[in-house]
Amino acid sequence: MRKLKIPQNHSGISKTLRLPENIVNDIQILSDLKNISFNKTVTELLEFSLQNLDSEDEKLIIQKREELHI
Repeated sequence: MRKLKIPQNHSGISKTLRLPENIVNDIQILSDLKNISFNKTVTELLEFSLQNLDSEDEKLIIQKREELHI
């Protein structure tokens, strides 16, 4: 399995998420341990998840991107 590596920089758009408290706590702990922002940690966790999707879900995302021309 691929290991999580959190890079230094990124840019993006703002979105609001509601997350369970236990997940927020664990992400904050990881962020503090790595001395990086909470946002950067969440971004890397999401990217890791998207890169390791089930092949059927990955195909659905690719199809939808093509439909939306993105």
